[in-house]
Amino acid sequence: MTVGCYEVSIGYEGEYDITHCIRIDAPSYDRQLDPKVFNVWLLDMYNYFDWYEMANERRVRFSKMKTDTNEAGGARQLEDNIYWYCKSNGGKFILRIEDTDLERSTKQSEEAVLNDLTWLGLDWDEGPGVGGEYGPYRQSERNSLYKQHAENLLNSGHAYRCFCSNEELEKMKERAQQLQMPPVYTGKWSTASDGEIQEELAKMTPYTYRFRVPKEGTLKINDLVRGEVIWSLDTLGDFVILRSNGQPVYNFCVTVDDATMHISHVIRAEEHLPNTLRQALIYQALGFTMPSFAHVSLILAPDRSKLSKRHGATSVGQFREMGYLPKSMVNYLALLGWSDGTDNEFFTMDQLTQCFTICRIVISAATSDSVKLLWMNGQHLRSLPSEELTTILGERWKSAGLLVDLEGTFVKEATELLKDGIDLVTDADTVLSNFLSYPLDSTLARAAIGLSTPVNQCFLFSRLVLKASSIPSGFITDLVDPYATNQGKPIVEDKLCDMAASLLSAYDSGELVEALKEGPAGWQKWVKSFGKQLNRKGKSLFMPLRVLLTGKLHGPEMGGSIILIYKAGVCGIISPHAGFKTLGDRLKILREMDWEAFNAQKCSDADSVTAVSL
Repeated sequence: MTVGCYEVSIGYEGEYDITHCIRIDAPSYDRQLDPKVFNVWLLDMYNYFDWYEMANERRVRFSKMKTDTNEAGGARQLEDNIYWYCKSNGGKFILRIEDTDLERSTKQSEEAVLNDLTWLGLDWDEGPGVGGEYGPYRQSERNSLYKQHAENLLNSGHAYRCFCSNEELEKMKERAQQLQMPPVYTGKWSTASDGEIQEELAKMTPYTYRFRVPKEGTLKINDLVRGEVIWSLDTLGDFVILRSNGQPVYNFCVTVDDATMHISHVIRAEEHLPNTLRQALIYQALGFTMPSFAHVSLILAPDRSKLSKRHGATSVGQFREMGYLPKSMVNYLALLGWSDGTDNEFFTMDQLTQCFTICRIVISAATSDSVKLLWMNGQHLRSLPSEELTTILGERWKSAGLLVDLEGTFVKEATELLKDGIDLVTDADTVLSNFLSYPLDSTLARAAIGLSTPVNQCFLFSRLVLKASSIPSGFITDLVDPYATNQGKPIVEDKLCDMAASLLSAYDSGELVEALKEGPAGWQKWVKSFGKQLNRKGKSLFMPLRVLLTGKLHGPEMGGSIILIYKAGVCGIISPHAGFKTLGDRLKILREMDWEAFNAQKCSDADSVTAVSL
């Protein structure tokens, strides 16, 4: 067996060669390699990489332009990748504001970025408001540093002054188009004499600083996500690093910032991969150590197009306003393009810190999934400590005008009963409002319509009924729901009026109220006795009771619902504007209902619909 070598490099090939290598002896044979031997070697290699990474401090940055919003697509995914890679390796997370475009930069957009990061719980170790050893952390405050390094490049011959006017540059582009070549700068001022330069300076001709690109060779990086990436240097013309107004160009100031802030890993979107060519050249020219690069795929919309506003919410602020939790947003975004190698999809921030590894970031683009995000938010919402969830929902209900106070046990019991139906904090308003409502009339109307009519007949009948009755038009969609009407059919047909009479008797005697005062045990005892009296059990007992007491066919656990409805009527914290019907109000409605007329009407309605369909 002879000894071979495996090499991972970041640097250049050709005349301007700068390579950072890790060389690991690898076994090789004149014949086919034994898989067992190879696996042992591969394990040693991974162990070496783990040691190598941990032996060096990880410093990663998230840089944001003031003109940006925190998009929940590419930028937000990268934010999580950067953060979790840093924290999982015990490194430092640096926040930098890129605001060299002074005309477009705003203080408001910077504050939005800072607020979004804070809300998500992605705290930065260095940056605005925190400080640090390598500040300032706003590019607009670092101009003197950029000027200093630009002068260094000029003095070393890696950059030169370019006095070309905009008109001259435009003609170069047009000429390149005519020749069907890329618009590469021709290098007109790259060989100018000192006399020619001094003549233009004397005339105060505006000039830029251009970086002198080597004309031969290649540049190669080993991207931590994409593997080996190679560019040919002859495809790149000399590029501007300092504008005529003294402002640095993006690729130049980013390189200077990353180098002087000792950034060890640059993790960013794949659309920045072409920028790496220019930045690597600047690193080499200034004698800076090059960081490791990882270019992550963007997040696509469900139709595989680039995520945009037309696909719905795209910024962190929008998701926050919609009622999403920061924990669920972080969990969801971390899983876009990454997994821990298992089927687990529920992660806390501590768990992500422990298990995140950059080697498990996939190259293929991830697709946004609003349904999954909603599900995940519900999981995180319900996993909150009981007191925290109670506080969140209670404050939400009070601010929505459903509650006037948060005292007593109602909010805690309502949270426990209703939380399974709440995926967003903003859903809580509708869920509690629906729980407090008593839509008996519309429920019975739907059930009556569905007795003997197909869906198309239901629709025809609904058009007639809504013109001549007080049934709310809001339940028009339920009128044509065959599932809802079919479920209501056996309830209405099974002597519902007789059960209503028995229920009223139990209420008048006080036994129902006494049972509810005792809580779940009292309810269980009463409902069992009530079922024996009527010779009913199972669905034939509980479905009619649910309809009569809640006005609905479906809902949370019935015993808990009825007990909470009773408590809501006596606790005194329900707003008069919440549309709430107390238990007494509901029994009064049942008492005043003309059941004979209802039975006659349901038969007449069914016949009318049949006639209309004919």
